[in-house]
Amino acid sequence: MFSATQSVLGLASGMLVGFSLGLVGGGGSILAVPLMVYVVGVPQPHIAIGTSAIAVAANAAINLSNHARGGTVMWSCALVFALSGMFGAFGGSILGKMLDGQKLLALFSVVMLVIAGLMLKTRARVGLTDVKISMSNMPAIIGLGLATGTMSGFFGIGGGFLIVPALMLATGMPIMNAVSSSLVAVTAFGVTTALSYAWSGLVSWGLAGLFVAGGIAGGLLGTRSARHLSERRGALNIVFAAVIIVVAVYMLLRNINVS
Repeated sequence: MFSATQSVLGLASGMLVGFSLGLVGGGGSILAVPLMVYVVGVPQPHIAIGTSAIAVAANAAINLSNHARGGTVMWSCALVFALSGMFGAFGGSILGKMLDGQKLLALFSVVMLVIAGLMLKTRARVGLTDVKISMSNMPAIIGLGLATGTMSGFFGIGGGFLIVPALMLATGMPIMNAVSSSLVAVTAFGVTTALSYAWSGLVSWGLAGLFVAGGIAGGLLGTRSARHLSERRGALNIVFAAVIIVVAVYMLLRNINVS
């Protein structure tokens, strides 16, 4: 059971997660796990990871429908990427539950720093329009889907900040299409990871509901902002990468002395 204050914090945190997913197609669990542990006060990291997986999967699905109505989802590439990644997410989630929770958070913070670097590296890239799956790009789509899915399951993250640059690398699609298409995989990876954690009883269903409720409102705002500010995506990536770096450093400092 959560206090009234924790419930409000959970709802507000969910809005931030939904806004991030709608705006840049990622940042769901990157933000959700630290918010659950350090803001809401979830005592066990594995419960925070399992709960965030469910909340992020639901919010990603809602945001996917918003982007799909705008016609920016490249379905053929997204579906193959997501399907291959689901196998990786299942295996990764099994490995993640075997690692100490605090150590997992410390390792998670290091990955966040790497992800921030990827965001900065791809901030100004101009992609190719009308990209479709083909024999030439299918190996890269399947291979990168499997790799990002494994990391998604291991760390209990939706993987959006990995998926967006991976889709751009594999297909050459523009970042706006990668943001929209990534939500297919974020939803699939989140569901796969969530099922694994739920089976182990590592989910707070009440908190997940609060995050989803807040994420609906935040996601609508994020999607609208993405459409209006797509030409400034590079600037937005810089700002969001800076936020990730700050959160990652904070998490690293709190967990670096874990033995």
